[in-house]
Amino acid sequence: MVNSTDFIKRLEIILRYYDLSAAVFADKINVQRSSISHLLSGRNKPSLEFVLKLVKTFPEVNLYWLLNGKGNFPATKETLPKETDPSPSTSSKGESLVPTASGPGKTIEHIVIFYSDGSFRSYNG
Repeated sequence: MVNSTDFIKRLEIILRYYDLSAAVFADKINVQRSSISHLLSGRNKPSLEFVLKLVKTFPEVNLYWLLNGKGNFPATKETLPKETDPSPSTSSKGESLVPTASGPGKTIEHIVIFYSDGSFRSYNG
């Protein structure tokens, strides 16, 4: 579980690091300005969508550091996720491990893979 008080401190560190006001920060990650205000005041807790938008927009923000305070900020080149070939893996039976959409008109828009070291990889359809 994310400690809200510590998360707020780390969010404030990010704002100072990039020298951004809460309003400009909200615009950059495409969330409502009131969402940032509510997070900083402790009224609301961060949603997964908020966290993912933040780390996608600012790749120097280590996900594990943001959520748990462990790791580095800004992330060093060694801790940034490595770009790899996004081709699907296959199981030992030759089946694709990438999920498929089921139902008429359904397509996969976004897949996020979280690794045990706190890093992640995001794929957009």
